[in-house]
Amino acid sequence: MTDRKTELAANLAKVEGRITAACAAAGRERDEVTLIVVTKTYPASDVRILSDLGVRHVAENRDQDAAPKAAACADLPLTWHFVGQLQTNKVRSVVGYADVVQSVDRSRLVAALSKEAVRAERELGCLVQVALDAGASGRGERGGVAPGGIEELAGLIAGSPGLRLDGLMTVAPLTGEYAGREQAAFERLMDLSTDLRRAHPAATMVSAGMSADLEQAVAAGATHVRVGTAVLGVRPRLG
Repeated sequence: MTDRKTELAANLAKVEGRITAACAAAGRERDEVTLIVVTKTYPASDVRILSDLGVRHVAENRDQDAAPKAAACADLPLTWHFVGQLQTNKVRSVVGYADVVQSVDRSRLVAALSKEAVRAERELGCLVQVALDAGASGRGERGGVAPGGIEELAGLIAGSPGLRLDGLMTVAPLTGEYAGREQAAFERLMDLSTDLRRAHPAATMVSAGMSADLEQAVAAGATHVRVGTAVLGVRPRLG
């Protein structure tokens, strides 16, 4: 086993242990939570190692990194998630490899994703990104729509050809009433998910929690956690 494979296997085992413990503490079954490994800034060779180690869900947040990496790993049994803020001029590329876009936060993006999904003859899963720090603009610091905008956007996704409404995603906010209160933020997202599922029963996915706060997300009820540095390590800054 290579040094890198040994390192990633050890890191994965630690994260797996954390998720298992968090599920046990919350009275949940381990298979209720899906691990998504965020591989941004890391090479396709790491994605191959992760696949060998049993990882089935990977995520990227920049199309210019993701597109060549997904192409290099097209033979692997992976589900690709796009989790970054997405500009409409990158939509055609992203639809070419992503199975799920977790960062849908405006109607113009829904229209662009639908158009390209139909063109590519693909069904694309979509999550509404919820901004729990949304200010007067109705948008969050790191993208997302205010809770009050979920219903309209979800309905738009559900009614758009080529798109499938899968659920909700959030990033623990750094500002506002939920700053430093990750579990409260994730519990709020779960409440919003309950509301959403009244109108869209199949939209059961709740993506929340990262390396530092995955336990709080599992405790709140998240179905998917997005973990990068705890698995892959911290890359040294370039330059």
